[in-house]
Parts: sequence; structure tokens; C-alpha cells
Amino acid sequence: MNIPSVLSDNFYFCHVDNNTVMIHIDNSLISPITEMARNSDRKRKNYNFHQTAADPTHRMLHGMEPETYVQPHKHENPDKREAFIILKGKVAAVEYSGSGEITDFCILDPDTGNFGIEFAPHLWHSLIALESGTVVYEVKDGPWDPADDKFFASWAPRVGEEGCEEFKMKVLGEIGVL
Repeated sequence: MNIPSVLSDNFYFCHVDNNTVMIHIDNSLISPITEMARNSDRKRKNYNFHQTAADPTHRMLHGMEPETYVQPHKHENPDKREAFIILKGKVAAVEYSGSGEITDFCILDPDTGNFGIEFAPHLWHSLIALESGTVVYEVKDGPWDPADDKFFASWAPRVGEEGCEEFKMKVLGEIGVL
């Protein structure tokens, strides 16, 4: 079984050469990720299946708790698509205009049949976990370079900054979750 190995406080990489084995995405893999997310300062944890930041396709699990959100951001120059499939829990996937107005959203929830979404390059978007123990599978174009991987919206606070909880609640209210 794939036991998470620590790379940093935020990311874990799969131990095995996943080019030669089938990786099982089941409760024995998801449970430790959700526990690590619950216990982390950010209330999120990634588990990466890609082997290096240079890989052309990045595949990962995101464990996240309702106390956090993914700050609105976009991927451009280089352009990257980003897809999310819900495995456990419930998450709001939100698309915004350049000025921060909500233009579309989807509540990913396996119980309602809303299993996933894909954001095109250049679209401002964010995720907000709605249930404890939420896990999504993400596929994104690589490679990953922290200098240009994503651009954060100036109209939205970073996780942990003043106003973050208010922004998150405003978005959830506007999409009718509250």
C-alpha cells in the first residue's frame, strides 16, 4: 500500500514508481490524508502521485477541511487546465470574473451526482470545503514552478489573513450554501 512520505509540511509524494504499479485510491490511502489535513495549520494536505515537479501532468489528492479554502487564483503564462473530482465529502468549486464577481459554481458532491469540474486556463477559481474529511482528486498540467504556477487574486485574502473567513462566508452566501 502507498504510505505517505513527508516532503514538506504541505506536500506528500507517493513512495512507489507509479509507472510500474497500480495505485489503489481507497480508504487506506484517503484516511491518513484527511487526518493530516485536520491536524495541519492550513487544514489542507496534498498527496502527489506525480514523481517530480517537472512531470508534464500532475495528479494528486487534496484533503481539506471547512476551516480553509483555496484562495482564488488562475493559471496562465504558462496556461494550465485544472480538473477536480470529488472522492469524499463536499466542496464548492467557484469561478470568478477578473473583478471577483461569481460567474459560475458547482457543489461537488457524490450523493447528488456532481462528481467533477474542469477549469480552463485564465479562469479565476477557488475551492471551499463544505464537510470535514473532504478529498478531491486533482489533475493539472505541469510542470510546477512556484514562480509562475498560479497567480492569486488581489481581491481575495490569503488563507489565514484578516478577512479570509468573511470572504469565504460571503462567497458561500452568494452561491446559496448558507
